[in-house]
Amino acid sequence: MPLSEHEQRLLEQMERALYAEDPKFASALEGTGLRTYTRRRVYLAAAGFVAGIALLMGGMVAQLIWVSVVGFLVMLGCAVLAVTAWRRGPVGSGAGPRTASPPRRKAGVMDRMEQRWQRRRDEHDGL
Repeated sequence: MPLSEHEQRLLEQMERALYAEDPKFASALEGTGLRTYTRRRVYLAAAGFVAGIALLMGGMVAQLIWVSVVGFLVMLGCAVLAVTAWRRGPVGSGAGPRTASPPRRKAGVMDRMEQRWQRRRDEHDGL
């Protein structure tokens, strides 16, 4: 469930206050460990994908179907691993709260309807 605008503003104020009070601690919380982990995971998946291609081609040259099948499965697994790691990405993307924008999701039909309903309710309350 996404945060309301008021909650987002409060969170941004708390982040700014944390940066003002202890910038070293705040920068340690940005998630560089997770970013490194994600990058390493993508690189390993890419290397595994190349190894899968090598197995696939080697199996075809040696006319061993099971080696080719294993190579294809390795390629498939590594591709899925890389895509999921890439899409999730790190929690702290490196930008501080001064330049960070709220994470964007693809707005589905229900999200858009909820936003419209909230807008109408806010307009009605303001009258």
